[in-house]
Amino acid sequence: MEMKDLFYAMPLLIVGGGILLILLIDMFFKGGKKIIPALTFFILLGTAYYSLFTINQLPIGLMPVSEFGLFYGMLSFGGKAHLFYFLFNFGSAIAVLIANDYLKKIETEYSEYYILLLSSVLGMMLIAGSRNLVMIFIGLEQMSISFYALAGYRRKNILSNEAALKYFLLGSFATGFLIYGMAFIFGTAQSMMLIDIFSQTSVLVKNPLFMIGILLFLIGFTFKIAAVPFHMWAPDVYEGSPTSVTALMATVGKAAAFSAILLIFVSVAKMGPNSVFSSMFSVVAVLSMLYGSIAAIAQKDIKRMLAYSSIAHAGYMTIGLAAVNPSGIAGIIFYLVAYTFMNLGAFGIIALLESKEGKFLSIEDYKGLGTRQPFLAASLAIIMFALSGIPPFAGFFGKYYIFLAAIQSGDTWLALVGVLSSVISVYFYLRVVVYMYFSKSDDESAILEISQTGLLAVIASLVLVIAFGLAPGSLIRLISGLI
Repeated sequence: MEMKDLFYAMPLLIVGGGILLILLIDMFFKGGKKIIPALTFFILLGTAYYSLFTINQLPIGLMPVSEFGLFYGMLSFGGKAHLFYFLFNFGSAIAVLIANDYLKKIETEYSEYYILLLSSVLGMMLIAGSRNLVMIFIGLEQMSISFYALAGYRRKNILSNEAALKYFLLGSFATGFLIYGMAFIFGTAQSMMLIDIFSQTSVLVKNPLFMIGILLFLIGFTFKIAAVPFHMWAPDVYEGSPTSVTALMATVGKAAAFSAILLIFVSVAKMGPNSVFSSMFSVVAVLSMLYGSIAAIAQKDIKRMLAYSSIAHAGYMTIGLAAVNPSGIAGIIFYLVAYTFMNLGAFGIIALLESKEGKFLSIEDYKGLGTRQPFLAASLAIIMFALSGIPPFAGFFGKYYIFLAAIQSGDTWLALVGVLSSVISVYFYLRVVVYMYFSKSDDESAILEISQTGLLAVIASLVLVIAFGLAPGSLIRLISGLI
């Protein structure tokens, strides 16, 4: 290891150092708890800025650079890794704004929340920047353990306890698949380094044990993205977790899992679109899109509805994996960016409106919101339009690039199923809009307090959803240049 490696690993060091700093402040300064939310926000924002600034250039002398390895090739610097670093940190910074006043409202304002949040982000960064299977596993476990604790953060709430227990048990089961798959991959490739595995792909794909290892690895991460048939945890965990936690795991957590699939799938992609894995991804995509969209129709709780819709969105992104081409990979990353900010906006509005007693978790509670809270209602309507894929918002172009990749690979039927699923989803997304503007509320009492930090989070998410919809070319060109 060289000293310059520490400089290049600055995003990881900032977040890791931030965790230690917050621990020390919490331990030794009585009044320090008041500044911890702001400190966490600026740590994440600073890391996001640094990561974005250094995607294509070295910080010293601003020299152009492609993605390269650190710490004996275990981690990456630049390229896609830093793009994901930016997404994780900026998305989590918005989640901190959502959580700041929300935790006070539900009377669970503890410093541990921000320590666990930063720990989960550090795990995500290790996943996205990994060049070694062991590093992927370490990052995944750090993220997952933090999420298990955050899901049960409302210790006196039975739904939160249930969410944490289900997530932990099922997540541990999925980790078993992952570890078993890694063992098969190592046993056949004789290396944990991705570059060594990639260099032997043409030979390894003929080995049944290697193929079983890749399959088991993908099963483990299919659970993490909540795709059918490993989706069963998502509705209960999304519903029971604190809304600020749901916002985090439904957005940047899903993006981290996809980043790992993309890392490994680079080697599998060389087998071509007719490979067994392409067929498997096609089946997963179809089942996830249709099941998620149809099941969401029956939901009365808005967090459960968004949970089932997240299953459908995992299906849309899986189309890009089935396409097995650069357009599909670029489409997935664009979709992840759009999806992250669409859902942060949606869950941010829910957190703003939600009361300690659980009001505004039922979809019917949104009746007449257009009259009582015009700005929040308009913001939620735009986000619902974006999630359903209506132009000119980011969600439309996310689906457009994914479907285009499927057509280019000859899987036109897969794009058609995606369009059908999108049409179905319009019903349950627009149902919320209809309730807000065309139904009268049974309870006309005013919403007394709206968090200013939470409102800032919603505005930031909304601006990005609109901006990426009006100018998608700039983002897709940046992504395409990194693949």
